[in-house]
Amino acid sequence: MININILKTHLICITGAVLFLGLGLPLPWLFGPLFASLTAAVVGVQLKTWKPLNDGMRTILGVAIGATITSSFFLSLPSLVPTLIMVPLLTIGIGICGVLYFKKLLNYDFPTAYYASMPGGLQDMILFGEEAGANVRAISLIHATRVLIIVITLPLILTQLWDVNLMEAPGAMAREAGASQIIILAFCGLLGWQAAKRVGMFGASILGPLILTGIASMLGIVTMRPPAEAIWGAQYFIAMGIGVKYVGITVDEIRRDILAGLGFSLFLFALTALTIEIALIFSHTPVIETILALTPGGQAELVVLALIVGADMTFVVAHHLLRIFFVILGAPVVAMLIPAWIRD
Repeated sequence: MININILKTHLICITGAVLFLGLGLPLPWLFGPLFASLTAAVVGVQLKTWKPLNDGMRTILGVAIGATITSSFFLSLPSLVPTLIMVPLLTIGIGICGVLYFKKLLNYDFPTAYYASMPGGLQDMILFGEEAGANVRAISLIHATRVLIIVITLPLILTQLWDVNLMEAPGAMAREAGASQIIILAFCGLLGWQAAKRVGMFGASILGPLILTGIASMLGIVTMRPPAEAIWGAQYFIAMGIGVKYVGITVDEIRRDILAGLGFSLFLFALTALTIEIALIFSHTPVIETILALTPGGQAELVVLALIVGADMTFVVAHHLLRIFFVILGAPVVAMLIPAWIRD
């Protein structure tokens, strides 16, 4: 039996998308569902997503990235070293500022402060935080707020400062693509996802399809990215997933965790802007790609924005993969090395 809350969630999100489409607003399939679901969650509407479907739609992003991978990508990796070096440095800076901000200024306990600060995968930070005795709900709300602020503000920055056009379709339409290519892309997405999930790979819904599609692309089997309709669908489900995280939020949580997340976002923007400026001085990389590559937002959300603006996907994704690897592999180890004066 279909859950009524799932149907209600989709009705709200589709209404938001249609409203934004009707008003001619940018990114209607991202901003429309986002604002509709967020508003509904905050006023107390019970929203719910079906995780297998949401994860399945994320495979589109992995396929879209993998379809851009060619042998020239691996040949270009050495040229990315100057900006790749900035990723762990920025991550460490964010972690230090975040722990001091949440622990010393706002009096969060250390495990919550630490894992709320790490700009890595939400589910992984929640898992690590839960094992360390952290407040999982606070971590979830702070990370959701970080991603929300970035998803809202970054497109505005790109349009206002660099005149990026967000109204164009993110690729060719389905009617322009061959049926065989769409079938191959769908196969790579589903098989890559399930294979990665079976071996326990983190971010399986994106990384699995990315790897399999990348191999198919280098072999010449895949010759196109997913059509625009698929990218719009991925935007829709990503927006819904952000909004639903605020379901059941209380006034106390808004006053404490959401405001804390907003304040933390200011630190993020300041550190990220400084890092981007340094990267641009020493590496001379394209401005928009550098911004998208170094901004510590959600991996899926930044991939969507990169697809929309037509950025160099391999450049952007290489940096976000390094960030995720660095945080997930290093966060539990570094947590044990934090000095006692910070923990207490």
